[in-house]
Amino acid sequence: MMKKRFAQWLLTRLGWQLEGARPEHKRYVLIAAPHTSNWDFGYMLIFAAAFDIKVTWMAKHSLFFPPMGWIMRAMGGMPIVRHERGNVVDGMVDAFKTAAHLVLVVPTEGTRERTEHWKSGFYHIARQAGVPIVPSFLDFGRKRGGFGPAMETTSDVRADMQYFRDFYAGMMGKFPHQFGPIQLREEDTRDSCLHRGATDKPPRGVRG
Repeated sequence: MMKKRFAQWLLTRLGWQLEGARPEHKRYVLIAAPHTSNWDFGYMLIFAAAFDIKVTWMAKHSLFFPPMGWIMRAMGGMPIVRHERGNVVDGMVDAFKTAAHLVLVVPTEGTRERTEHWKSGFYHIARQAGVPIVPSFLDFGRKRGGFGPAMETTSDVRADMQYFRDFYAGMMGKFPHQFGPIQLREEDTRDSCLHRGATDKPPRGVRG
């Protein structure tokens, strides 16, 4: 409770306001956008604390050396070997299947620089694990941050991604010119494996 109150006090002192409700789900993939500066991750952790959400986030394993590694783990850090891409997705899917509570932060852009496609790891993890995706945001234009409604993935990747395009529309990162299009490479591939053998239906927000 003290951590939550301190985070709320700190955000107020910094001129930020909380927006949205605390997600009611116990297991979900958490994404954050726009990501355009080094400040974004720190703010995301503060906002999570202000909403009393314990998050788990991934970082390359080489950063988890003592004593910094102990601090990172205490803050929710989970070491991964980045070049083992497939193993990361499979490992996170397995983690969801065995955890009663897990809020996993998965990067979508993977860089502070402008990129033309989001990385699809967050989508594959959520879809394979059968958990929703919750969008979090930092709108530097209005100095507000928080969480949006959870979205359950469907067989239609384009419709699912449109949900996020609509949600983040008009939101401004610290460096707006560095926030690129909200799209996956899979949306450009007609025969994407995400569509095989599936029926089309629109994405929907889900409630606890």
